[in-house]
Amino acid sequence: MKKTIAFLLTLAVMAGLLALPASAAGFTPPFDVAAPGAYVVNLDTNIIVYEKNSDQVLPTASTAKVMTAILLLEQYQDQLDSVTVAMPRYIQDELYLSGMQVADIRPGETHTLRNLLNAMLVYSGADAAMIIADYVGGGSQENFVYMMNAKAKEIGCTDTHFVDAVGMSIENVTTARDLYLMFRYALSFDTFKEVIATQKYDMGAMPPRYSEGTYNLFNTNVMIREGAGAEFYRSYCMGGKTGTLEDWSNLVAWHNQDGKSYISVVLNSPNSCDQIGVNYLDSNGNPKYNPAAYETGLLMDWVFESFDILPALDKNEPIEQVPVKYCAETDRLMVYPADDLLTILPVGSDESITQKTFHLPESVSAPVKQGDVIGTVDISLSGEVIGTVELLAERDLDRNMVLYTLSKVGEFFASLYFKVLMVLTGAAVAVYLVLYFISLAKGRGSKKIRRRY
Repeated sequence: MKKTIAFLLTLAVMAGLLALPASAAGFTPPFDVAAPGAYVVNLDTNIIVYEKNSDQVLPTASTAKVMTAILLLEQYQDQLDSVTVAMPRYIQDELYLSGMQVADIRPGETHTLRNLLNAMLVYSGADAAMIIADYVGGGSQENFVYMMNAKAKEIGCTDTHFVDAVGMSIENVTTARDLYLMFRYALSFDTFKEVIATQKYDMGAMPPRYSEGTYNLFNTNVMIREGAGAEFYRSYCMGGKTGTLEDWSNLVAWHNQDGKSYISVVLNSPNSCDQIGVNYLDSNGNPKYNPAAYETGLLMDWVFESFDILPALDKNEPIEQVPVKYCAETDRLMVYPADDLLTILPVGSDESITQKTFHLPESVSAPVKQGDVIGTVDISLSGEVIGTVELLAERDLDRNMVLYTLSKVGEFFASLYFKVLMVLTGAAVAVYLVLYFISLAKGRGSKKIRRRY
């Protein structure tokens, strides 16, 4: 049953992903983005609002855990509270010297899959990710990594490669575009949406170290943590997944404001670009850098302040006309767009700033039915095609048989067939006349010879 549900979900989500993204709108923010890779896509229109080196291969860091979550949810989304798992000893041994962030899960302790999912996504716990990988991978981290890479290819990620379930190795790589595809796929699970939006998660009792209900994990994504997130906080951020290695960080996030939804990806933002974190110090007096959150905030503030989602067409108004043949009522047919084609437009503008390229026949022949597809129109913005819409017939048009017959007769006499027929007929007549006169001449000669004898 789980495999059937996962298969059907994959088909449904892939149908959407294959249509994404539609095109780039060509907008440029009034600031520089320090991250070497970035991508912002509007989910309502599938338009790429911003991209920078979206196909450049870069380290994933802990954003690799998005794929780990996908594989868990595909197989066990209906058993998150009923299945409990204990940490194998080898995982603690591997993590002891790794320096990765852990959720303080220890060998012998058992946790529900929901606890592990939250510890992995909310707190970015490497221990939780490895326990999940061990369980879903049938006791093998290597098998789970194989599953991760196979799923990435299935989703459409062309430049993603995983070597572990955590993102601890620099050899875990992806691109801004690929990470967008993975995150969008993950958003098809309601549980994923719920977890990434969680500011604080209670792991419950873990005696003897923690009393019941006191072991809380806080989200590493400061954009959703009002108060604790300081100036990084944005009310429009619905959640995301962070990743940090060395002196840079990643963030893939989902945003929604006034009904407009976006996914943003920022990869490898350097600490040096963070103008907020430098002013906030930890207990050791070091800046609390969050460069990916800082640049995501810049990008999404600019997007929400600068752009509206508006129709590029009015499907209630005719947009063009086409000549009609064989109709006594009219010689022109009005066509309407089949869809209004929502698009991203600068605040205060309208559809007039878009460009339209029509693909229509030189004429149409009656009869025509209202709603018949007559052609298409490409809508472009800043030189990029953002969508194509079918153009439909305004009304029914009947064929006039007199006009049709006269036209066909005229077409016959003007056709190449008729011209060839006339040439062949003329040639046949000419040959006949030549033969006739030759025969006639021979007949006269024969009469003259008989008279001579």
